[in-house]
Amino acid sequence: MTDLPVLCIGAVLWDVIGRSPSPMTPGADLPGRIRHLPGGVALNVAMALVARGQDAAVLGAVGSDPEGDALLIAVRAMGVGTDWVHRDPRLPTDVYMAIEDCDGLIAAIADAHTLETAGETVLAPLRDGRLASARAPWPGTIVVDGNLTSTQLTAIATDPALAQADLRVAPASPGKAERLAPLIGLDHVTLYLNRAEAETLAGHPCAGAAEAAAAVVARGAARVLVTDGARPAACARRGGEVLTRQPPPVTIARVTGAGDCFLSAHLVAESAGLDRATALDAAVAAAAQHVSGA
Repeated sequence: MTDLPVLCIGAVLWDVIGRSPSPMTPGADLPGRIRHLPGGVALNVAMALVARGQDAAVLGAVGSDPEGDALLIAVRAMGVGTDWVHRDPRLPTDVYMAIEDCDGLIAAIADAHTLETAGETVLAPLRDGRLASARAPWPGTIVVDGNLTSTQLTAIATDPALAQADLRVAPASPGKAERLAPLIGLDHVTLYLNRAEAETLAGHPCAGAAEAAAAVVARGAARVLVTDGARPAACARRGGEVLTRQPPPVTIARVTGAGDCFLSAHLVAESAGLDRATALDAAVAAAAQHVSGA
């Protein structure tokens, strides 16, 4: 691991998570808890990295409104760097809203319009010399959030300032997985997917994480990790065997952010020099711990 922070590019927003301890059906109106906390894939990963002792900073877009001010104060207090976040005085701070019950996620809406509107302005610090440039590419790790638009992701895939970076990519949701198409096939990209996202990229249903990971590698990806809830997770790479690991049984206390914990734990384990199998073990354990509420 270098002394550079891990740069996490993408959603920096407020999570509004409502959770009922009882099973929910469409139209249900049940008692529960509603949490309001910093979130977004990029920020979730950055916070999880910092919690594991790795310096991290976010590149994203936050409105110049009271919600944005409060968000950045909270993020800095957690130790995540915010010096390169774009502030837009015309737009509100983005929000993610989710409903969960005892079995997991029921539904969610991600309002990332400010991030999308910012476009390639989000990448400016990696181009203008503040962090990197085409003549001095970023040599460290970058986490890329699928909440970015197809245009933003294409720019990341083709930008010489990022050509030497270790790119770790999470699609954010099955509906946004196809946005990752410009990054598939690049040797310096690792994809972190849930099974539904992997099936979207594979173009067909799969029996489990191992089949899904292998299918995305067959499409051209260099390396893919796939989670599948309580079922085995998998790690596949070009020319290598597919590894699988069974998560430990846990009682579900929360689900939002589990994939981000998986990614951050895997990244930190690899940065410490651990082998493929041990890094996958660490990622699966971290995700399970998160879901259990520990």
